[in-house]
Amino acid sequence: MDKSKIELTVGVFVLIGIVCLGYLAIKLGKLELVGRDVYEVEAAFHSASGLKPGAAVEIAGVEVGRVKTITLRDDQAVVRLAVHHSVKLYTDTFASIKTRGIIGEKFISLSPGGGGEPLQAGGVIRDTESGLDLEELVSQYVHGKVK
Repeated sequence: MDKSKIELTVGVFVLIGIVCLGYLAIKLGKLELVGRDVYEVEAAFHSASGLKPGAAVEIAGVEVGRVKTITLRDDQAVVRLAVHHSVKLYTDTFASIKTRGIIGEKFISLSPGGGGEPLQAGGVIRDTESGLDLEELVSQYVHGKVK
């Protein structure tokens, strides 16, 4: 094989490797190159400790969106959720912060309800439940303040 064929073969393999690394970086980093068909809603929690932008939003264990931003408003954590348009939420939707396993990542679990009016883009989920703060619970147990 002459030198130019070897260089071409190596170049093709390097190019394929770079494309594969780029794909993995996008998938593992949960980035989106093209905006998906989503709408945004908000939910206010007393505590969003451990929840991060990019965390999953799930209904019945199926991912239906992502946490877009977390901000502070009137002593509450306001979480903006980007939910797929194919998922219909209602005004009686219940949102709670859950943890995968004992020390796993945090995510938002939604119970979509169905008895209220459809929730429009920019709407607010009123019924929320903050996640369990394991450190605070252990601290209370250690100091004998658990009832």
